[in-house]
Amino acid sequence: MFGGGGGGLNPRKMEQMMKQMGIDVDDIDAEEVIIRTADHDLVFTDPEVTKMDARGQETYQVIGTPEERDSGSAGELEAGESDDDSAGGVDEDDVDLVVTRTGASEEEARQALEDNDGDLAATVAELE
Repeated sequence: MFGGGGGGLNPRKMEQMMKQMGIDVDDIDAEEVIIRTADHDLVFTDPEVTKMDARGQETYQVIGTPEERDSGSAGELEAGESDDDSAGGVDEDDVDLVVTRTGASEEEARQALEDNDGDLAATVAELE
């Protein structure tokens, strides 16, 4: 839009031009961004996220390389996968939640979460 080809504009000059046009730009310290589609989930881990507000219209820019996952599998299961201390890839907070909600033992809750690929709703429904 503003620069062509070879290196574009200086980022500082670009920011000044955007402010003159009424566009506010803020960086967001995001840990993860998940984009769900009908076919799959795109998971951006530690992405660079910028929010642009142009006269009330917010636009988000996500920069990073996504990992493609099965539809609906990203999110709650993700926390368990990134926690190396949790047994079997299940988040301990999810286990506690299932135990509290259903009265199941920790082992039953953990196994049910694993069987349901970390899906809390399906696990609770199965154990209730």
